Amino acid sequence: MARTMEALFVVLTVTIAATYHVDAAKNASLPLVLWHGMGDSCCNPLSMGNIKKVIEKRVPGIYVRSLMIGDNVADDTINGFLLNSNKQVDMVCKKIASDPKLQNGYNAMGFSQGGQFLRAVAQRCPTPPMNNLISIGGQHQGVYGFPRCPGDNSTLCDYVRKLLDLGAYVSFVQERLVQAQYWHDPMNEDEYKKYSIFLADINNENVKNQTYKTNLMKLNKFVMVKFLQDTMVDPKESEWFGFYKPGEGNIAYPLQESQLYQEDWLGLQKMDKAGKLVFLSSNTDHLQFNLSWFEQNIIDKYVK
Repeated sequence: MARTMEALFVVLTVTIAATYHVDAAKNASLPLVLWHGMGDSCCNPLSMGNIKKVIEKRVPGIYVRSLMIGDNVADDTINGFLLNSNKQVDMVCKKIASDPKLQNGYNAMGFSQGGQFLRAVAQRCPTPPMNNLISIGGQHQGVYGFPRCPGDNSTLCDYVRKLLDLGAYVSFVQERLVQAQYWHDPMNEDEYKKYSIFLADINNENVKNQTYKTNLMKLNKFVMVKFLQDTMVDPKESEWFGFYKPGEGNIAYPLQESQLYQEDWLGLQKMDKAGKLVFLSSNTDHLQFNLSWFEQNIIDKYVK
């Protein structure tokens, strides 16, 4: 009888432990990868460093990796202006693939230009798998203006403006200036498609890369945040994958009216109909979101 009770105790213990581990696995949050925007760095205590802390406090035990593009914070900041976008994406793909804590999948959150860069990661590097892609103010159809820079990078901003004035599609500028690589001139769509080395490629505007489409459609959710009072991104509709109509610099169209959507170059139409696209807004200027809004609408719904 004693042996029977002991055996029963062992069975119950193993069953309870197994149930606990299954429940824990279900409740555990996926790791999160962050990519900062132009003029910022991975670890600025007033921006990305603080965002990382907010997420870690809201989701105890979560692994958050804030990407550093380069060997130090100074390089990270400068590379946001001057390191070819394709090289940055390649670098990040390798970082993610070599991080043992990300091997079972992860969520990704990009701020401003980090949004479209992480989308390129999803399309080009599906292993390990990205679950939710959260783009906060990302410019997925590019920009047609450079009104101001964030932070204290006035020297770099002046340099960027001078290069863009020379011509965003001049090979020297296009190859070396990050912002030129997602510059989208609606007044000359043919030139944009011909010379854009990054944005036109990841948007499948020339050769239709089926792999890009297949990989993007693997996302569970593609969340896009638009800032309704944005004074930095021109046009702000780009944050929801809209843009100016061809030949227009004032009239914008939504994603659903674009050729990209209607011909489904990236699978966005299918994703939209499947409920995978999420369009959120903040009635503020660029990246000036309220912390409680961020916690309730982003962290609680798409990170936890």
